[in-house]
Amino acid sequence: MQVTLAASGGGSWTTMTENCRSALMGATCIIGARRLLEGLPAECTANRVQATRPQQIIEAIQQLQPQNCVVLYSGDTGFHSGVRSLVPLLEQEEIEFQVLPGISSVQLLAAILNRPWQDWLLLSAHGVNCNPVGAVMQGKPVFFLTGGTLTPTDLCKQLTQAGLGQLSVVVGENLSYPEQRICQGTAETLAQQTFADLSVMLVEPAPAVVRRGYGFPDSMFERAQVPMTKQEVRAAILANLTPKPTDILWDVGAGTGSVSIELALAAPWGRTYAIECNEKAVELIQTNREKLGAWNLKVIEGYAPQALEELETPNAVFIGGTKGSMEDVVNLVLQRNPKARICISAICIETLYQAVQALQNHGIQPEVTQIAVSRSKLVGSLHMMMANNPIFLVMGNCDD
Repeated sequence: MQVTLAASGGGSWTTMTENCRSALMGATCIIGARRLLEGLPAECTANRVQATRPQQIIEAIQQLQPQNCVVLYSGDTGFHSGVRSLVPLLEQEEIEFQVLPGISSVQLLAAILNRPWQDWLLLSAHGVNCNPVGAVMQGKPVFFLTGGTLTPTDLCKQLTQAGLGQLSVVVGENLSYPEQRICQGTAETLAQQTFADLSVMLVEPAPAVVRRGYGFPDSMFERAQVPMTKQEVRAAILANLTPKPTDILWDVGAGTGSVSIELALAAPWGRTYAIECNEKAVELIQTNREKLGAWNLKVIEGYAPQALEELETPNAVFIGGTKGSMEDVVNLVLQRNPKARICISAICIETLYQAVQALQNHGIQPEVTQIAVSRSKLVGSLHMMMANNPIFLVMGNCDD
């Protein structure tokens, strides 16, 4: 028994390679999705089995014992294909097989647009969770396979809600079929349209995404009269919280959003929430968010801990201000995630005491660091060191 895993390319007979067509013409049994089986010419065997799940396919092969079986897949066998799941089962059952690749939808769209695709970020939103905002923050055009619960309309809506409604988007429907259609527009305009189930999407990268290490210069942020965590302290905060690319992060008492934005840019595939009660500060956060391209940052106007209750459970939290609710905020964070990494900043001795006590009440022995920064100031022909207020950083769970 010989099993061939063959790719149908765009789905039509004309987009298959000669090797795949020959395999299908010589098959005694063909297994695949209904759409692919129905599109085969009459010259192919009528012994066709509708099955897409790997275990179903294995069971069909073992039950039928065909002399020459072809398992037919859409697109290319190496690009988000079910081949990846079937191969280990075939090897486990010691069934001999070969893989024949095909033309993928990314190649078809690139050819239609007369563009190379080697620099695109390739993602699947077909039946899997997908983060389009994080994707377009990577600095490359992003190609999405769509289908299932996430359509091009859904992805464009998510981009628009994040403030990226003006991004250029191309949607390719039914590529290689007679009813093929190419739609171009902005994310905002295409979010109002509907598309065929067989659709792919190309989105241009988000603008103004800053790439650098922790501790952006203070001059990069709009500040007005709102308090801002200084560059050296910000660098220490992020070094202790160690945000990971997919983390959910909170900044409680966000001020200008300087810490929030650095957290968001350090975790582009996750989400960061800036919680702030001052209306002018909220406006500044929005301004800085757009200026620096922190499109995955969501601004929540309100008082903690009430404003935190409906947010996603955090992996790490920075607390820069609580309006006297330190213990309640720490309690809520650790109730939601006992392993959450926490960093609290304090200028006053009383705030330092409250932060230490709040963590110790949960059995966490905090680590306290004092940061005293002085910066030079030109006085006549001389440079004088001018001291900023010393800052205490109280860390909990940061070494886990």
